[in-house]
Amino acid sequence: MLDLSFDMPKPKTIAGAKHDWELVIGMEVHAQVSSNAKLFSGASTQFGAEPNSNVAFVDAAMPGMLPVINEYCVEQAVRTGLGLKAEINLKSAFDRKNYFYPDLPQGYQISQLYQPIVGEGEVLVEMGDGTARMVRIERIHMEQDAGKSIHDMDPHMSFVDLNRTGVCLMEIVSRPDIRGPEEAAAYIVKLRQILRYLGTCDGNMQNGNLRADVNVSICLPGAYEKYQETQDFSHLGTRCEIKNMNSMRFIQQAIEVEARRQIAIVEGGGKVDQETRLYDPDKGETRSMRSKEEAHDYRYFPDPDLLPLEIEQAWVDDIAAKLPELPDDKKTRFISEFSLTDYDASVLTADVESAAYFEEVAKGRNGKLAANWVINELFGRLKKEDHDITASPVSPAQLGGIIDLIASDAISGKIAKDLFEIVYTEGGDPAQIVEERGMKQVTDTGAIEAALDEIIAANPAQVEKAKVNPKLAGWFVGQVMKATGGKANPKAVNELVSKKLNS
Repeated sequence: MLDLSFDMPKPKTIAGAKHDWELVIGMEVHAQVSSNAKLFSGASTQFGAEPNSNVAFVDAAMPGMLPVINEYCVEQAVRTGLGLKAEINLKSAFDRKNYFYPDLPQGYQISQLYQPIVGEGEVLVEMGDGTARMVRIERIHMEQDAGKSIHDMDPHMSFVDLNRTGVCLMEIVSRPDIRGPEEAAAYIVKLRQILRYLGTCDGNMQNGNLRADVNVSICLPGAYEKYQETQDFSHLGTRCEIKNMNSMRFIQQAIEVEARRQIAIVEGGGKVDQETRLYDPDKGETRSMRSKEEAHDYRYFPDPDLLPLEIEQAWVDDIAAKLPELPDDKKTRFISEFSLTDYDASVLTADVESAAYFEEVAKGRNGKLAANWVINELFGRLKKEDHDITASPVSPAQLGGIIDLIASDAISGKIAKDLFEIVYTEGGDPAQIVEERGMKQVTDTGAIEAALDEIIAANPAQVEKAKVNPKLAGWFVGQVMKATGGKANPKAVNELVSKKLNS
């Protein structure tokens, strides 16, 4: 937990024709487990393989084929639960969720309804403005992914790719604690960050490895507080689920659109039907997909082919002991150890690779100076070229070398930026580049004073103006820097200019 205090963000309010309305949002996030094999078969989970090439007999529901649990997937689910400070259930069980769809060969999905592997947890979602929301996790259960129906390859037929069938998903179900579109997106960002730190899901939304079902409802001001006091859902409006969202931007848009649709219905005297809807970003609307099923509609029952899953506390403890440092803890340490601002620490811990890069640069150096160069110079340049830190042409050792040269007064900040450009585009050892290209700054006060004396002698009128208005002293500083090719030590130049003009 962060050793910092936060205010709660205000709920999103939308003005209707008759009332102001607040939003209530819960999320069901489907995270694909990072594993080489599927949940109940040894088939590969490789993305982008030829259609129907990663399919075992059990995935295709061939007669007589029995599922065999993948222990590593179970370990990844436990690791995720521990990372979300959740309760780990030592005994869980698999159920069959019955529904029929072309890309679900078995005619059912193996899931966990009654006894999930992970119980209640929490995620602290910071909003970047000093506010934060603690979002409660209700449960995490494991289940199989379905295949993929393809409708755009033939005008008369649809095709089915079963490569995803049987891939292990973790469904991470939150309580309805999220109160606005921005919070919903921030929650996904934070959850994805934690999963990536843990190594349990790569969070790649483009590949469908992280998808969100967003439950949206509306209520009048004050109703949510009554729900919190009683945990009675009757105080909240009827929720609608927006299915399969894989874009932060679209998640926010869909929530806003759906909330306004519900407000219009309620204020018009109608009743919101609980249903599953899809968001159409081109039309800017949600449309009905199907009525929202309840558990009994799926005819859940214990899977007869799988025994209850029992794990030992010692095994869970061993996984817990090997957990990596998580984002909140790393951020707190960076603030304390390197004297960083909350903002800088947040940027540097946004992903594992960035945090590791910074820590290597900052080791034994001024943390604030290291953070400034990593964030402003390196991250800025990488973002401009649409690269991430893993594609950086500047190694931590090279950037650290540039910072060492600044700290030793071998180069000025201006020269350092020129040096960074050389290292970024050409590579090489910073110290050697400075030596070979004559980039060391001039620290000889005699040479700086001689250049300043020439400038003063050639500009008597400017000298008189600067004596009347000290702000004009900067002109002399600039002229000295120009005369020395930008190599003069700025501090020494400023001191000499002040001394000469005030004598």
